[in-house]
Amino acid sequence: MLRLGRREFDAHEPVIMAIVNRTPDSFYDQGATFRDEPALARVEQAVSEGAAVIDIGGVKAGPGEEVTAEEEARRTVGFVAEVRRRFPDVIISVDTWRHEVGEAVCEAGADLLNDAWGGVDPRLAEVAGRYGVGIVCTHAGGTQPRTRPHRIAYDDVMADILEVTVGLAERAVSLGVPRESVLIDPGHDFGKNTRHSLEATRRLGEMVSTGWPVLVSLSNKDFVGETLDRPVKERVVGTLATTAVSAWLGAQVYRVHEVAETRQVLDMVASIAGHRPPAVARRGLA
Repeated sequence: MLRLGRREFDAHEPVIMAIVNRTPDSFYDQGATFRDEPALARVEQAVSEGAAVIDIGGVKAGPGEEVTAEEEARRTVGFVAEVRRRFPDVIISVDTWRHEVGEAVCEAGADLLNDAWGGVDPRLAEVAGRYGVGIVCTHAGGTQPRTRPHRIAYDDVMADILEVTVGLAERAVSLGVPRESVLIDPGHDFGKNTRHSLEATRRLGEMVSTGWPVLVSLSNKDFVGETLDRPVKERVVGTLATTAVSAWLGAQVYRVHEVAETRQVLDMVASIAGHRPPAVARRGLA
């Protein structure tokens, strides 16, 4: 059972986490939700299309202008409070690696801390434990926040992913994070080249076999673009194909830009797997 905020999800129930970037330079939407009203409209749309989780980020993942902890908090904390006020039942996640920001957003009503940089600030898990919120434990290959990997190599990329993410998950539980609120993430593109991310996808079942719920953040990433030789705005089809494979292999939470399309993919895979009945069944019966 996965428990996030007020919600519980059984093992075969896919969960969509919609991305809402509070940055002026996000790689995909180019700052479309930096201002409050477009961001709140995005939350409303995502919820209506089937997102259970809203993931709010205040710092672009890639290189760029420096964003201090104070500026990151300014971009996210008040927005978290407003989303909590307007959408009391939605699960609020905040994408941050800094414990200071984690503390502030938990005070404002966040339910989940999405640590995409693999525990680079060990105090973030302490914050999650103190507030009793969930945490995402990600493999980032030991890279520092907002840096790109350079000629990174692994003897066995999935073995490294398992060692790091399971270790972070067990530490989080030891610090007081509820076990049912801890997720592990292979960290596509983070500390990886395209072949590493493809192998991590192909072997995702090994992560699922650990028993920890698996989150994948695939949406329009570089490994999709390089695999198909497509620019950022033409990666949706590749993303959805990777989503279908990940769902078949047992991932549970999907961090995405395109909510409605992802919902259809996940529903279709769940129905093929026998976990969800067809929405309509008339063919051959009329």
